[in-house]
Amino acid sequence: MDSHSWIDLKQDPESGIETIRAHFEGHAYDPHWHDSYLIGFTEQGVQQFNCRRLLHSSTPGQAFLLEPGEIHDGQAPTPGGFTYSTLYLEPRWVEQALLGLFEHAPENCQPSVDHTLPDAPDLVPCIARAFLALQTPESRMVRQAALDELLERLSRQLRWRMRDVADPRLPSVALRARDYLHGHFQQDINLDDLARACGVDRFRLTRAFKAAFGLAPHAYLVQLRLARARRLLASGWSPAQVAADLGFADQSHLGRWFRRAYGFTPASYRRSCTKLPDC
Repeated sequence: MDSHSWIDLKQDPESGIETIRAHFEGHAYDPHWHDSYLIGFTEQGVQQFNCRRLLHSSTPGQAFLLEPGEIHDGQAPTPGGFTYSTLYLEPRWVEQALLGLFEHAPENCQPSVDHTLPDAPDLVPCIARAFLALQTPESRMVRQAALDELLERLSRQLRWRMRDVADPRLPSVALRARDYLHGHFQQDINLDDLARACGVDRFRLTRAFKAAFGLAPHAYLVQLRLARARRLLASGWSPAQVAADLGFADQSHLGRWFRRAYGFTPASYRRSCTKLPDC
């Protein structure tokens, strides 16, 4: 991370929502994804990132919305970098909260984002109020009211889509490979194992997978492990325990990948979420 870049992260103990305010200059982070909905806005500068096969540029006052699992990167294309504030909303929390707004929500569906950069300037103040309520020692009622306001406004940008329905545009071999990786991500998988499980040769598999998901299988596997690492660290596991459990060579190996994806170390992330000392 650039010497002028910084990250301030907090986690709300009641809702589990993470709030991150960060500033980056130059390269911010490598392609990665999160298990959460990212709801944020750019405060200053130009935040540029690839997502959904498009290059997006978010400018001051622009909201951005990402679904769980959406691969994105980040860079500052202009001098002075960019600053943003983001809420990381747990999918289960979002779905339960939205059921309170939509009494007749369809079964076996989950909320989906229509536009990564919505034309919704009135959404930004709602994000900012929710962010501030979670970052400061407000009462529970104030935090809940701010989050309710955010969800009510956010619901205009969401639609329901069927859960676990395969995208017909994606090749079946890539979908089989993805499902295999999700089921075996803690194991030392090699490309030959994956190819045999999918019934194709490794070269066809890699081409199809990269075309479908924007990452080669080995890079996707690393992202699966990193997403799991965030959850384990936030629950109090030490970086050494996480590295051993998820198949990283050692703690430093985990740390290198973690910093490239998120901009901070496993130890600092654990400390921010749990207030436990480094170990």
